[in-house]
Amino acid sequence: MKRRSLLAGAGALAAAPLIDIQAAQAEAQEAKKTITTGAQALAKDDWKALQGQKVGVISNPTGILDDLSHIVDTMHASGKVNIVAVFGPEHGFRGSAQAGGSEGDHVDPRTGIMVYDAYGAAADKLATLYTKSGVETVVFDIQDVGARFYTYIWTMYEAMLAAVRTGARFVVLDRPNPTGGYARGPMLKPGFTSGVGKREIIQHHGMTVGELARLFNAEYLPLDTNGARLKELQIIEAKGWRRDQLYADTGLTWVMPSPNMPTPDTALLYPGLCLFEATNMSEGRGTTRPFELIGAPYVDYRWAQALQAKNLPGVAFREAYFTPTISKNANVLCGGLQVQITDPHRVEAITTATHMIVEANKLYPEFDWRTGDNPPGRWIDLLTGSDRFRTMFAAGATAEEIVAAWQAETDAWTARRAKYLLYKGDHR
Repeated sequence: MKRRSLLAGAGALAAAPLIDIQAAQAEAQEAKKTITTGAQALAKDDWKALQGQKVGVISNPTGILDDLSHIVDTMHASGKVNIVAVFGPEHGFRGSAQAGGSEGDHVDPRTGIMVYDAYGAAADKLATLYTKSGVETVVFDIQDVGARFYTYIWTMYEAMLAAVRTGARFVVLDRPNPTGGYARGPMLKPGFTSGVGKREIIQHHGMTVGELARLFNAEYLPLDTNGARLKELQIIEAKGWRRDQLYADTGLTWVMPSPNMPTPDTALLYPGLCLFEATNMSEGRGTTRPFELIGAPYVDYRWAQALQAKNLPGVAFREAYFTPTISKNANVLCGGLQVQITDPHRVEAITTATHMIVEANKLYPEFDWRTGDNPPGRWIDLLTGSDRFRTMFAAGATAEEIVAAWQAETDAWTARRAKYLLYKGDHR
């Protein structure tokens, strides 16, 4: 009898995690029922907002419906939307290209629709393509990740400019910001604009693409168009989403927005850990955990140890060794760490990355900005939006001092963006 009771107890213990998993899955599915993406809302309305128009679609693999079908495929199959062109951003419409790459102009083999390369395309080129293909309404549907230097929002900006010049309608199918609705980080300064920051917004902007489109249309498009704005801007909202929800809270299916953004955890860390692109360390490209695994051949256990002692909010640091297959330190064994998320709602990605960079510089004489920049350190300037991070770092400022330097900018941005927000709830 005693043996049977012990076995029964062991069986109950073994079954408990399964029950928890099932409960978590049920909770996620319940959350999904309460959140409707802009794309799904438009599909439920039988695509009525697009009927009778010649439509150009800017999208990538993230432009999905609840059944995981792509909006372009579904619109085309319905016969109710006249798609005359598709525009592919960085990585391409079907997502086959790596960072800094695209798929070029081609005919989509599934739908027979002409796909144009929109990565890095300026408004003039896009306007020419709109006119050539007869576009009357431009639809934007891409899952963003909330960082100023993620290029999709700047593809949207140029596409909006092109729509102003051609008189096209602009429709944004909105999706939740996977990092929630809070804002953090430094402001982009004049003289530091580039393809990873065309206009003055802060590093971790905390807005959806629909909200950004409203801000762009009101404040920045007129600066480039002698005061003009879009003929019509329509945002089809993500119904049911609140700003205090991260992607893991939504129950929505995660589709990689780019090859090095495999999970919602990656998106949480990316607004800060992308700064390692500007260093001679690997940011984890060519591993299964980009922007979580960080290291270089010269790094040892001391880096993770020093950072773990700081008790930074929402994260922990595990000593790790890895061999990237692409990008910096490709096929070379790197020592370093993995940033483990312990509390997603407390993660401060830019603060975390700043501490990591300062500590790496203290420990390793070999630590430096990446080679090939002209002038040296130019990439960290473009990513952070000015030369302040680099100059404070060079002067020996602490991580706390560097982070404090942009707090007023964050506060000003939070107040300024308020009138463009569409969703309720504060992240914290």
